[in-house]
Amino acid sequence: MKWQSELELAHTAAQRAGELLLNLSKEPLEVLSTAGRDLKLGADRQSEKLILQILREGSSYPILSEETGAHGAFDDRAPFWIVDPLDGTLNFGRGLPLSCISIALWQEAQPILGVVYDFNHGESFSGLVGEGAWLNQDPIAVSQVSRPQDAILATGFPVNRDFASESLKKFLAQVQAFKKIRLLGSAALSLAYLACGRVDAYSEEDIMFWDVAAGIALVQAAGGWVSSVASERKNWARTVACAARRSIFETG
Repeated sequence: MKWQSELELAHTAAQRAGELLLNLSKEPLEVLSTAGRDLKLGADRQSEKLILQILREGSSYPILSEETGAHGAFDDRAPFWIVDPLDGTLNFGRGLPLSCISIALWQEAQPILGVVYDFNHGESFSGLVGEGAWLNQDPIAVSQVSRPQDAILATGFPVNRDFASESLKKFLAQVQAFKKIRLLGSAALSLAYLACGRVDAYSEEDIMFWDVAAGIALVQAAGGWVSSVASERKNWARTVACAARRSIFETG
């Protein structure tokens, strides 16, 4: 199967970083920044350092990572890794078991594969676009839900979104059509839950690319619908809507 070695490499990097983060969670956490609505921990940097080391040893692809940016020579036609070494940092810092590691491989603005590792629960979500998606070793697929009034929507408030009153009113109007709303505090985990049918839709405005790159690959690999548009407000940010069926975002 094409890209199998890259998928295994991403698995290895995610597993190793997950072990590191579990160990770090038992110790006092180093806080690097609490600026604005964001939180940066030393654990993010340590996880990233380990993941980058493993990906570099196993492949020659350049890497885009949340903490330290671009590594290597990027070519529009060549594959590149996208890494979020700890998605759900605030949850991790407060002991909420909703955080994960997100590693994706993309080429020409399209996902190839994604791995989202929930190290708190030992759940490894993986997907190869065009081949399938799995939770640990078991195949997964998006749900059969097709209407918003029957759907659970996972969403959130990323640090870069517009928090002005008018923007939040628009957000409220959009989510009112759904049966239930869930805010997990991790975009990657939200998309992994969509890929395996635990939720039926996902939407966030101005979410960073590394937060959703692996999750988008998972959803596509699991048979879901994806829309991802570049943000006008922040470099590398996206406005993303994903669902088990496109009709969830088209009907009321």
